[in-house]
Amino acid sequence: MILTVYGTETRCASCVQAPSSKATAEWLQAALLRKFGSEIMIRYVPIEQPENEEDRQFCARILADEFFYPLLVSGETIIGEGYIELKPVVQYLINNGIQARIESK
Repeated sequence: MILTVYGTETRCASCVQAPSSKATAEWLQAALLRKFGSEIMIRYVPIEQPENEEDRQFCARILADEFFYPLLVSGETIIGEGYIELKPVVQYLINNGIQARIESK
């Protein structure tokens, strides 16, 4: 499954305590790789450089102040915006059939 993080390398003005969008994407990639393995891929898309039409639409909505960034999206489903927390992301993935790896101790 591919999750996309839209945003900038600078922090959102409304999200003073939150990490940048790029840092959020890197953190999510590391956290989800540990929990789910390679079934999850995180794309980071700068709002100034959308890669395709779907990206352009989400970036335009962020620039129009419809969403805070970072904006986390799967397909057309918005998973989170502004301050992204891991628990709702993990729950979304599990609800959509992604199995967590069994960790050996």
